[in-house]
Amino acid sequence: MNDLMAKIQNNLSKFSKGQRLIARFIIEHYDKAAFMTASRLGVTVGVSESTVVRFATELGYDGYPQLQKALQEMIRNKLTAVQRMEVTTDRMGNKDVLQMVLSSDVEKIRMTLDELDREAFHGAVEAILGAKHIYILGVRSASALANFLGFYFKLLFDNVILVDTAGVSEVFEQILRIGEGDVLIGISFPRYSKRTLTAMKYAKSRGADVVALTDSRLSPLARFAEHTLIAKSDMASFVDSLVAPLSVINALIVAVGMGKKEEIEQTFNTLESIWEEYQVYEKLDDE
Repeated sequence: MNDLMAKIQNNLSKFSKGQRLIARFIIEHYDKAAFMTASRLGVTVGVSESTVVRFATELGYDGYPQLQKALQEMIRNKLTAVQRMEVTTDRMGNKDVLQMVLSSDVEKIRMTLDELDREAFHGAVEAILGAKHIYILGVRSASALANFLGFYFKLLFDNVILVDTAGVSEVFEQILRIGEGDVLIGISFPRYSKRTLTAMKYAKSRGADVVALTDSRLSPLARFAEHTLIAKSDMASFVDSLVAPLSVINALIVAVGMGKKEEIEQTFNTLESIWEEYQVYEKLDDE
C-alpha cells in the first residue's frame, strides 16, 4: 500500500490537473476507489473516463483494471469492518441484493477455477494422503471451513486434529508435537488471522508440510506454505464470501477420497451399519 501511495505522491507534480484530482481522491478514499469502475471514479472526481485511464498508464499500468486490481490486492487486509460496510452500501445502492451477491459468488468460483494452481492442488493432495498427522486450523469465519473439512477428513482418516481456536496458547498446545511427516492446513482470508499465521510459521519451523487456503499469492499465509491454494473471496463485503473456498475444499475432499477409495468403501459400509442401528438419520417412509 505504501509503495503504491508513494508512487502516486511522487508523481503529483507530473500529473495533469484532472489526474491530480484522481490522485488526491485515491489517497484520501482508497477504500472506495479500489472498487470503482473507471467511469464511476471519473464521475466522482469530475473528470472523463479517458483521464482515469491515462492516469493508470502514467503510473505504469497497462490500463485502469490493473491499477484497480493493485489497489484491491494492497488494501485487502487494511479495511476495517466499518469501511467494509461503507463499501458494501456504496456498491449495492438500490440494486437487487440477492442477484448481486449470488452473481458475485458465481464469478468468484469461475475466477478460482481459472487461477488455481493445479500443481499446488495435487501437491496438497499427495501431502495429505501421506501425512502421519493432519492438523486443520481456521479462525473466526474460517472456522466454518475448517470444521467442514475436519468433519469429512475424520471420516476418511484416523489421524486428523481439528485445532480448537478458543485461545492463542491452546492453539500451540495442540500443535506442540507437530513435525516432519505431518501436514498443517491453514485457512484464512482478509482480514488475515495472526493466530493462523503464527501456527503455520511454527509448523514450518518444525519441518511439517504446510498447506494454505487463502485468497491471493500476496496473502501472508503463502510465505509459510509449500502448497498454496487460491480461492477468491469478497473482502469488500462486511460478510465474508466463502463460497469459492468451500468449493475448493469440496474438491480437496473428493480428490483425497479417490486416493483412498478402497479404505473409504470399507469405512462407509461400517458407518452405514452404525447409522442404521442407532437411527442416526430420519427414514422417510414411501407413501
